[in-house]
Amino acid sequence: MTEAKRLAAEKAMDYVEDGMIVGVGTGSTVAYFIDALGREPDRIKGAVSSSEQSTERLRKFGIEVLDLNATGPLSLYVDGADECDTAKRLIKGGGAALTREKIIAQASQRFVCIIDPSKQVDVLGRFPLPVEVIPMARSLVAREIVAATGGQPVWREGVVTDNGNWILDIQGLRITDPVAMETAINQMPGVVSVGLFARRAADIVIVGGETPRVF
Repeated sequence: MTEAKRLAAEKAMDYVEDGMIVGVGTGSTVAYFIDALGREPDRIKGAVSSSEQSTERLRKFGIEVLDLNATGPLSLYVDGADECDTAKRLIKGGGAALTREKIIAQASQRFVCIIDPSKQVDVLGRFPLPVEVIPMARSLVAREIVAATGGQPVWREGVVTDNGNWILDIQGLRITDPVAMETAINQMPGVVSVGLFARRAADIVIVGGETPRVF
């Protein structure tokens, strides 16, 4: 799927306009998008990054990384996903950057999601749903998730987010109402963010292939 990821990332450059500040996500597909930006770094004014990993890669190409507080609303955000359904709702957070990704998505007028075909699903939940939690609340949140969803939370041991928090991955879900589940988990004390992007879904999805498909 490596070539499909690259082709999806290259297609996303069609949405980049001269002088833009571009929101940039995290992950292996986004790395190809950063590489594409890096071939013509002077086209954009700068980038707002969702992770230290992406920040480092952007800076290697001489692309200025800006603070979202200083930029205000963004015109474009480009990011990948771990799963995407037919309504462009997503599961994200496999790279543990879900909270910053969700913030930038919310701040952006257009969210372009770049994926390879393996990420397409009819119903979200095959990929374990990441939830970022305050460390002291890990067990509390896990118990509440079991009660509310019936899923099985697994602590992603050894992983600390860029915000200093921990990740629970909820296994065994079949998410037929992503908006309702996103709202319910977000309201649990100790939850920082949940990796469901349903209330703010993608606007455009690019599925990589020899001829990338856009929907």
